[in-house]
Amino acid sequence: MPVGIVTGASKGLGRELARSLADDGWSLVIDARGTEALEEARSDLAARAGGAAVVAVQGDVASADHRVALVEAASTLASTLGGLDLLVNNASELGPSPLPALADHPLDELERVYRVNVLAPLALAQLALPLLRARRGRIVNVSSDAAVEAYEGWGGYGSSKAALEQLTAVMAAEERDVRVYAVDPGDMRTAMHQAAFPGEDISDRKPPEAAVPGLRRLIDGDEPSGRYRADDLAPVEATP
Repeated sequence: MPVGIVTGASKGLGRELARSLADDGWSLVIDARGTEALEEARSDLAARAGGAAVVAVQGDVASADHRVALVEAASTLASTLGGLDLLVNNASELGPSPLPALADHPLDELERVYRVNVLAPLALAQLALPLLRARRGRIVNVSSDAAVEAYEGWGGYGSSKAALEQLTAVMAAEERDVRVYAVDPGDMRTAMHQAAFPGEDISDRKPPEAAVPGLRRLIDGDEPSGRYRADDLAPVEATP
């Protein structure tokens, strides 16, 4: 039975991906900062998982103690179920809203963005790699088109995702027994995306579940390590 860690799993893309995995019988370790939302997600996933374990660990990925607790929970599951197969670094920090120009970006808030979006995924990978190597597992780092495109106001968040993508690429070159992916899920109708565009109607963006098939192709398939767009990985519907 496969085992995975999914961060930021109480809402948005993390929640929808965790649901997809639970539906297929994955045992999961999930986290979020909000206790109530995390427990609601855990209950929902446990009901879908058909007896597979769902362990919720409340906390902030920027905390070293929390990261240790996540991997320890996964290690406990792995000891009885055969190993750790997946780490999804989905939890992200947008930064100030409305999005400021770099000339005005508060540096203390930018430091927080980098702690969550860059250092936490690397630190979690460092802790999880011994377990992942044993199972030839996968690391999926959720990125953004802002990592490669210069959008006004997105300098803080985008540069953090660019750093994450470079870490992903280097780790992919260094780790022969683990697949390491950066994936751009595209614009989604999520609370974070709404915060980036306060007061605007974002109903034309796709729901987060639309990106899940692309992520599942990386998790379940045989794609080489690298950077991908979820839209490019999704199965193409046949023309009637």
